[in-house]
Amino acid sequence: MPDIFTELLNDLLSDLRAPGLLAQVGLLAACIGLGWLLARLLRRTFNLNAAQPPAMQIGLVSFVKVLTPVITLLLLALVKLALQKWHQPVNVMRLMIPLVASLALMRFVFYVLRRVFARNSGVGTFLLLFEKSFGALVWIGLLLYITGWWPDLFDYLESTVLPIGRYQVSLLAILQALVSVLVTLVIALWAGATLEERLMRVNTVHSSIRTVVARMARAFLILVAVLVSLSLVGIDLTVLSVFGGALGVALGLGLQKIASSYVSGFVILLERSLAIGDMVGVSTFYGKVVQINSRYTVLQGLDGVDTVVPNEIFMINSVQNYSLTNRILRLSTQVMIEHQDDVESVLLLLEQAVVEVNRVSQETLPQALLLKIGPDGLELEVGFWITDPENGRLNVLSDVNRAIWRVLQARQIKIAQVKRDIRVVQAMATDEAGDAAANPVLHKGNFSADTQHGLQLDGQQDAPKPRKSE
Repeated sequence: MPDIFTELLNDLLSDLRAPGLLAQVGLLAACIGLGWLLARLLRRTFNLNAAQPPAMQIGLVSFVKVLTPVITLLLLALVKLALQKWHQPVNVMRLMIPLVASLALMRFVFYVLRRVFARNSGVGTFLLLFEKSFGALVWIGLLLYITGWWPDLFDYLESTVLPIGRYQVSLLAILQALVSVLVTLVIALWAGATLEERLMRVNTVHSSIRTVVARMARAFLILVAVLVSLSLVGIDLTVLSVFGGALGVALGLGLQKIASSYVSGFVILLERSLAIGDMVGVSTFYGKVVQINSRYTVLQGLDGVDTVVPNEIFMINSVQNYSLTNRILRLSTQVMIEHQDDVESVLLLLEQAVVEVNRVSQETLPQALLLKIGPDGLELEVGFWITDPENGRLNVLSDVNRAIWRVLQARQIKIAQVKRDIRVVQAMATDEAGDAAANPVLHKGNFSADTQHGLQLDGQQDAPKPRKSE
């Protein structure tokens, strides 16, 4: 077994005595400096902007870190080829190229993973842990390669065989299968994420159509990646027929709700009945649509609470969409004035007061109406329109009520009060009892059961007895 580390060490020791060592070190420093400079120049073309989506910002940060080792690696490879062509020693380059390649590989994998999995938020703990674990594996592999133990590791993995059914599969084949599946899936997810970002920037197409195309493209890419990875591993694709049958039975028995939610999600997006930013009310939920996913939709209430609603709810219930045709919404408030107030003047004052409130529509003017002439006063209603229901309704309603209160106070218009006559029940019962004692037969009032029974007996005693028929 050739010891690559010993060979490199001997070559370096021999290069220390050769005059070309300083030239290699100088070229190495020049490659590193030029790679850093070119990466810095390219970095300016990918300026981060706060208006960009979070996924794009995270991806750009990772991509910028990839540029320096990748450009340095390319320059080192070119310099090595040039030195070999001129028959110059290249041992320093042979040692540095694996180091820079390992760094470039780690940075590139980190960039792809963050583009795929860091979609709506920052980098999670699991992703950071995976990056650290992958980095440790890369450095271990580099150490094995430099020390010359890499071929021995391959031979050991290939010679270790595991019995799987009727087949004998080596550990090397299993690891290669896992790596091929993971690589193809990550590439498919990366392509799907890139396509989705490009589609979301096309403002000429409706947001629902863009979302549907992005979801279907991602599903198609994942399917192709799975089929390609299985083919690379050597698995017969006909076994998927059994899996498809089992999946169909599972969907028919236990996954009906989940499948219904997925289908409902695509139907909602295709019909364009909901869109991001719409104010909707369904069942007991009301809020702004902030996400439309394949299985669920996220509604953000006016109190800031996010509600995850399955898409099936939108299909089986009536949905109130306050933004489907237009975003204008009517609100109203009531007030009651006294009968002697001038109704026409008060209605005009209310309209003038409400139209000056912020967020009240100036295109559709407020309208004050006389709803009812009641025994307690005149009931008035002021209706007004707003064009931004996503900013809340109670706050603008409070502003309107305060404006109405100020104008009523300024014009000394009183709010009608409910008037009720109060009767003292105990005093009335005492008077009725005295009248009943003076004239027990003719008086009709509220008596106890014993008193009524006594009156009936007295009446029967004084009444003439009926004659018997002869």
